[in-house]
Amino acid sequence: MRDLPPSLTGDAATLALCWRIMRRDGVVLGFTQHDADVVFGGVVHQARSGLDVEAARSLAGFGGSETVVLGALVSDSVTMADILAGLYDHATIETWLADWSDPAQSVLLDCGSVGRIEASDHGFKVEVRSVIDQLMQPQGRLFQAHCSADLGDKRCGLALTGPSFRLEGVVRATDGRSTLNLDSGGFAADHFSRGVLQVLDGANAGMRVDIKTHDVVSGQAQISLWQSFASPLNVGDRVVAVAGCDKTAGTCQTRFRNIANFRGFPRMPGNDLLLRRVNDGEAGMDGGSLFQ
Repeated sequence: MRDLPPSLTGDAATLALCWRIMRRDGVVLGFTQHDADVVFGGVVHQARSGLDVEAARSLAGFGGSETVVLGALVSDSVTMADILAGLYDHATIETWLADWSDPAQSVLLDCGSVGRIEASDHGFKVEVRSVIDQLMQPQGRLFQAHCSADLGDKRCGLALTGPSFRLEGVVRATDGRSTLNLDSGGFAADHFSRGVLQVLDGANAGMRVDIKTHDVVSGQAQISLWQSFASPLNVGDRVVAVAGCDKTAGTCQTRFRNIANFRGFPRMPGNDLLLRRVNDGEAGMDGGSLFQ
């Protein structure tokens, strides 16, 4: 049980709910439901921020908890471009109760992390996940047929800086949102599927978006993205497509020549083999090794 300052337990209604968001890039933002800014802990918690609590749900024990926070994009410090660029992904968010007449009298109510964000033209909805949610996440290595490493990470070992992994070019055609054409650069179709597109200049400079599909038509690379850009993409913008991987042993061997670092178990039997019916006398189904 925590001890609350006397000013937070009295009869006077001078209480304000405040949020403090700490992004992974070091930026700290504060917001409050009060009608004037509340300053404590070296952070200005902005009033008229458009934030509001829609719903909160807490479960006993280790079930976790979740809070939904609404935002109307009234605050200039929170922009749709930053949300779509992923700057708020996995940010830490604290909920404070403060005495706005004496902000030094404040108490931390909850601490969590930013989960799913749903954005629209007029606002956003943020899911705040409890610290208990981290205990619900899988830990350790999973035994699976596909590779558990990400292309280019430490476990994969490949450096994605070479010309065989990158296609830099100028946008030749685009719908302005999630599809674009580049000169193919001689790359075969699917080479950049599941990769990343980086925008080098224009209104979306610095954004990184996951690539959904990569096709080649009439000498041009047609790229489809999983997520729309925050601002319209324009013909002439410079971008870089970085190769992707479907995490199969065949792709690791033939495309990347990196099978020594493959982090999967390609010979692991799947559910179809475990559940299938065995016919009498069927070869290889005598209880011995399947790979000898």
